[in-house]
Amino acid sequence: MNFGVPRELPPFKQTPEYRVGLSPMGARELVLQGANVFIETKAGEDAGFSDQDYEKAGATIVYSKDEAYKRADVVLKVRRPQQDEYDCIKEGQVIMGFIHMVTARKEFLKVIEEKKVTLIGYEIIQKDDGKLPIVIPMSEMAGKLAVQLAARLLESPGGGRGILLGGIPGIPPAEVVILGGGTLGCNAAKSFAGLGANVYVLDVNRDKLEEIATHTFGMKVITMFATRHNIEKLVKFADVLIGAVLVPGKRAPILVTEDMVHTMRRGAVIIDFSIDQGGCIATSKISPSGKFIYKVNNVIHFCMPNATTLVARTASHTLTSAAYPYLEQIVRLSFEQALEENKDLQRGLYAKNGKIKEEYRI
Repeated sequence: MNFGVPRELPPFKQTPEYRVGLSPMGARELVLQGANVFIETKAGEDAGFSDQDYEKAGATIVYSKDEAYKRADVVLKVRRPQQDEYDCIKEGQVIMGFIHMVTARKEFLKVIEEKKVTLIGYEIIQKDDGKLPIVIPMSEMAGKLAVQLAARLLESPGGGRGILLGGIPGIPPAEVVILGGGTLGCNAAKSFAGLGANVYVLDVNRDKLEEIATHTFGMKVITMFATRHNIEKLVKFADVLIGAVLVPGKRAPILVTEDMVHTMRRGAVIIDFSIDQGGCIATSKISPSGKFIYKVNNVIHFCMPNATTLVARTASHTLTSAAYPYLEQIVRLSFEQALEENKDLQRGLYAKNGKIKEEYRI
């Protein structure tokens, strides 16, 4: 079994991408299982992994993106291939990564069909109990990253409200509203509350709200149902609004309208982690210019579709650890047999041999 790991290209010119689809640790484990791993030179450089790190792990360094693709049976990506990579894809290849078909270009779909590619989306690999084993650890990271992002965006030099998240005695803390009580929302709630912020978590699922209440017992976290009334009320005084809504394989629903955004405080911050799936806030957008920090009505928006790239080393290790059990099974059994035996992988299929599942056609 041959794995190829190309250097990631940024989704837009001004949006950086520092992560890599496989860490040296993962490369070593696959090589020990009998696989061949081909790494494009400098693929891990921005995440802190040198070519020498991969060579010590037993991987082979190749000196073009085309070779990383062409020598691989399975290509390991972080994000779906970008336009400049389409010619590198070979017929009948397997590509694994965060594909997010709902926001893919039509040209990408055409390439998949013409080259009979099999696509596995990490974001839709799902266990029998509904859990998303690769999304969960990445969401944990994003939830904790939210605090770092919000703290910086709230600072005065960038036009933020100029407030400290946790406040100090005699000065109240920030008001943080989180839409979505899943893994990301829960970790964000714990992190913000741990600094002393007042936190509100909204969701439509009572079980999730109960779980968050349990995990944050004794902290300043209030759970509420995500009704239109509650959302309208909370966004008006939110210093930080976090979008953490996920519907696997589907577009995120819009929970905050443009009119609601116009009621927010000057210098308030919106961080929409749902942007990969279209965003859950009406004013959220992916900008072709790569400008992922912008203002609407003096409200700061952070809409970076690959936000965990800001902590690329941790993200690359996390992704590798989460995906490795599936990669190990592919090496041991072959891709076709692993797909036949593993229902998680079956649920992760966007396309097989170029045939895109009907529910994922745009």
